[in-house]
Amino acid sequence: MPRLILLRHGQSLWNRERRFTGWTDIDLSPQGVKEARHAGRLMRGAGIAIDLAYTSLLKRALRTLWIVLDEMGLVGVPVIQSWRLNERSYGSFEGLCLDEAEEIYGAEQVRVWRKSFHHRFPARPEGGIGLQEGGHRRTNPIAGPPSSSESLKEVQERLLPLWQEEIAADLEEGRSILVVSHGNTIRALVKHIEGISDLDIEDLAVHNADPLVYELDGRLWPAERIVLGNNDM
Repeated sequence: MPRLILLRHGQSLWNRERRFTGWTDIDLSPQGVKEARHAGRLMRGAGIAIDLAYTSLLKRALRTLWIVLDEMGLVGVPVIQSWRLNERSYGSFEGLCLDEAEEIYGAEQVRVWRKSFHHRFPARPEGGIGLQEGGHRRTNPIAGPPSSSESLKEVQERLLPLWQEEIAADLEEGRSILVVSHGNTIRALVKHIEGISDLDIEDLAVHNADPLVYELDGRLWPAERIVLGNNDM
């Protein structure tokens, strides 16, 4: 039976400050490193084996993956990185604190932008997405779509080709796949896997470094779903 493990990265420096991070390339906080180690130990304790891992281009996800694999004693596992697993772009909100955003726009409007399936945050004035680090943009022609702000629906649309053409194909071969990514990319993938409605996806929260384990049937439908960790999804 194929097994899929989804894992949001450990707490980042901007998670700790309650800032919208998106495509900004922010590292893990010390707490995030501890969370990643704990996730690896949980999976090792559960007897989970990994044949192949997928992650984004962003260091908070990649570092989480390496820590997890090290804790599991699986540092030789092949790793595939893809921009399609990058976090949702928050447009002009990237770097803004959640509390500041709610003060400016109101808590309900910010909730709609954050949680709904169809709504986008306001775009960047200059447009375009590129990885950012330390306030400087690094352009990358394969780094993603031209829009500078994405809805969760658009995240799902750019994620599904990777799922359909690569991850699902690996699962169909009976492999155990680990995907280490970000809160919204995991929400988008869970919505697809579980058939969650556009409305109900607003209630789905993905916590840092809590492994979500799916045992899948031959059609890649969830036969069993287990969350390893202290938080409920």
